[in-house]
Amino acid sequence: MSNNENDKQVKVLVLGSGPAGLSAALYAARAELAPVVLTGMQLGGQAALTHLIENYPGFPEGVGGPQLGELFQKQAEHFGAKVEFDMAHEVDLSQRPYKVTTDSGEYSAETLIITTGANPVHLNIPGEEKLTGRGVSYCATCDGWFFKDKKVAVVGGGDSAFEEALFITRYASSVTLIHRRDEFRAGAILQKRAKDHPKMNFILNTVVTEIVGDDKLTKLKLKNVNTNEESAFETDGLFIFIGHTPNTQMFAGKLEMSDLGYVIVNDKMETSVPGVYAAGEVADPHFRQVITSAGMGAAAAIQATRYLEGEENVPEGGAVHS
Repeated sequence: MSNNENDKQVKVLVLGSGPAGLSAALYAARAELAPVVLTGMQLGGQAALTHLIENYPGFPEGVGGPQLGELFQKQAEHFGAKVEFDMAHEVDLSQRPYKVTTDSGEYSAETLIITTGANPVHLNIPGEEKLTGRGVSYCATCDGWFFKDKKVAVVGGGDSAFEEALFITRYASSVTLIHRRDEFRAGAILQKRAKDHPKMNFILNTVVTEIVGDDKLTKLKLKNVNTNEESAFETDGLFIFIGHTPNTQMFAGKLEMSDLGYVIVNDKMETSVPGVYAAGEVADPHFRQVITSAGMGAAAAIQATRYLEGEENVPEGGAVHS
């Protein structure tokens, strides 16, 4: 399907432009590999949707998500990375160079770094999109601090919902966990910790049907799933923890993945296919932080550089860790 004009040959192709992708591009560019970054739908990744990032080192006053993404991009471009506003649709990993089909044509890549991220699962109810960043959040570590001495609700019933809810108790005056079923899926120890916590409250058999507020969230509309009884719940914040979906559909059957759809990597960010690496939230269901994603991206690029230099034959355990 490609003609010579549209067939672009690159040594390092990065899919995704969040912290992992742009960090990978920076390191590959400094190794003079002229990496190309395909931005995907969201330049800067999920981090660019965060109003203020206060836990990225080097910014004691905090930094806007979009601004941090822009700085990452400028630094990568300064050393020769090329950022293309383009979207990958299909990959062929059956032989090198690997083929990637995009909106603009086809790329042939000697190495591929996958940083396509993951998206939090949304409730898809009225008011959710409008009030995201104005009281609605999907990351307690990012936004918990903004709710000091305020009333917060959390939706979810699994381990992550309980872990995040307990984390928010260090800031909020009260945390109410809302769950659609009559029992939680979280582990027994987490449940006990939450139930013993003086700031924690629970509403079971209930769903949020609407998020209400003009400039910021003021209340939630709730519905009991057993009785259909509706009620209003006043709150300053709503954290939604009902799972993440990694953006890996394109790699199904081509790379080894976990049951949850995350790309499986080793400690060098190597996937099951030689010369293909993954970094950031596409391969990280645990931390999901800008700094950990950036670190994974840097590691992936360093390993891709070594691979291209023919250093992939270093005996196992022969590498020196500094």
